[in-house]
Amino acid sequence: MDKRKILVTGIGGNVGQGILRNIKNSGYDIYIVGCNTVLFSAGNHLCDAFYAVPFAYDPAYINEINAIVEKEKIDLIIPSTDYEVYYLAKEKDKIDTVIATSDIDAAEIYLDKFHSALHHERYSIPFAATCLPSTYKGQFENFVAKPRKGRGSRGLEINPKKWDMFPDEEFIIQELHRGDEITTSFYVDKERNLHGHITLIRDLENGTTSKCKVTFDHDRAIEPILKTMIKHSGIKGSANLQSIITNSGDIVPFEINCRISGTNSIRSNFGFEDVKYTLQEYLFNEVPAVPKIIPGVAVRLLMDVIYKNKQDYDQCLDNRSGPYIF
Repeated sequence: MDKRKILVTGIGGNVGQGILRNIKNSGYDIYIVGCNTVLFSAGNHLCDAFYAVPFAYDPAYINEINAIVEKEKIDLIIPSTDYEVYYLAKEKDKIDTVIATSDIDAAEIYLDKFHSALHHERYSIPFAATCLPSTYKGQFENFVAKPRKGRGSRGLEINPKKWDMFPDEEFIIQELHRGDEITTSFYVDKERNLHGHITLIRDLENGTTSKCKVTFDHDRAIEPILKTMIKHSGIKGSANLQSIITNSGDIVPFEINCRISGTNSIRSNFGFEDVKYTLQEYLFNEVPAVPKIIPGVAVRLLMDVIYKNKQDYDQCLDNRSGPYIF
């Protein structure tokens, strides 16, 4: 049998790079194609082939993805960014391969934090109080202005003195709760069952997890929230719920990412292998392995990818260029 081929998008970010490392560590013999909106990034060295593509909202994006699928005979696409999840889910019928995304309704709801808040309110699912800047009248003791779409934890402004500068089309105002921040990654199988979940208490730097530890303390409270979310939207595969644990012990969700999240490279070492589950279900049509969560702590560090005897970045687009880690 020929090698299976996977296209991983957004390989310049920590999400995409974690997915690449997990695929390489999965034990499966897979040819990895990567794509990104810039020609050269830290993820290139993990790919067997690489392509530069437009941003997902560019009209040319789907045609470029289709061209890669046809040329490389791609068996599965795993998107790593919120916008790519949305546009690939929306245009799934136009792409001649399997795409690991939630249904378009879930992708659309959870791409936009204001729509997420309205959806959770409709179905009585816990979520931080949220409104548009034009309707904010000082009703929260502490609040955060944040982009409605994408950007992870970047672009936030806490308790800004003026909020009328934030346009409704691009921002929300959300009540800010103090306490431990947790991220709960969960996997929904093809039968729409909650396959498993893991929760990490984390610290962030520049919008991404810098250190974290596994916690089991909130599993019994979080699981009903996850099951209600699954019941009322077409979430499939991997997703994650971000919440604050208040000083009184309440769980306050404030954001949902309808995709594999940035701690995938960490949590796979603690028994939650959502990238592997994705391969098992969507590439090999297997029942995903049962999660076996163990305690653990992780911290991230900075390392270098070195390409010796190369003159410029365009000579270093994939693993054929002889990279090594230092």
